Amino acid sequence: MKSSRRTFLKITGLSLMGWGAKPVLEVLARNESSKILKPPEALKAKRWAMGINSRRCPHACTDCIQACHNIHNVPDFGNEKDEIKWIWNERFGDAFPGQEHPYIEAGVKERPVLVLCNHCENPPCVRVCPTQATFKRAEDGIVMMDYHRCIGCRFCIAGCPYGARSMNYRDPRPFIKKINPAFPTRTKGVVEKCNFCVERLAAGLLPACVVACKEKALVFGDLGNSDSDVRKLLQAHFTIRRRPELGTQPQVYYIV
Repeated sequence: MKSSRRTFLKITGLSLMGWGAKPVLEVLARNESSKILKPPEALKAKRWAMGINSRRCPHACTDCIQACHNIHNVPDFGNEKDEIKWIWNERFGDAFPGQEHPYIEAGVKERPVLVLCNHCENPPCVRVCPTQATFKRAEDGIVMMDYHRCIGCRFCIAGCPYGARSMNYRDPRPFIKKINPAFPTRTKGVVEKCNFCVERLAAGLLPACVVACKEKALVFGDLGNSDSDVRKLLQAHFTIRRRPELGTQPQVYYIV
């Protein structure tokens, strides 16, 4: 009760300052809600990151993709024009433009590369969003989306250099094979993307793609913890990131 009263007094005091305090109110409300909603079993980190060992990814395997899309109610429109993607495969040259050369091992060129939102340290999608529908969580660096704030302007799509966002040009709900009631569905005119499975982290579970991978090609953990699986992976192997020259600081690392 005391905490709620303090929050009410904070918001009341800031409200008296007028509309100029609106951004402050939004940040305060977001911080307060994150404190309330996090259960004790939630997984916490200073900076969540993912390592992907593309050498272990079988060519025809889509287990991680199917697990992600099923859990998050990603629609299947049946055509590339309307396709919604949270995690998918790309050619090496498309995933790492500028990092391909004539003498690279042939197997590397042919090997599928798993791609998703990079949850950048300096995310351009956050900077260009006019409604703060896209925001970066201060506590762990995950780049989030508030679907209710999204107005479908697609500035974030233009701002993302990785093609990691999809726009619902049609109502997605009729194209979801089996709706998972534990995760919200989206509407026409809303952009969506990978969220590092924040709803699973809140329940003490690893991301669905990581759990679904039989080859253990995906590793997830806290970069701020030297004993985490992802830190051990990065210390043991040389890794690359997508388009590092842009200064976005992607938090998905690849062994190629």
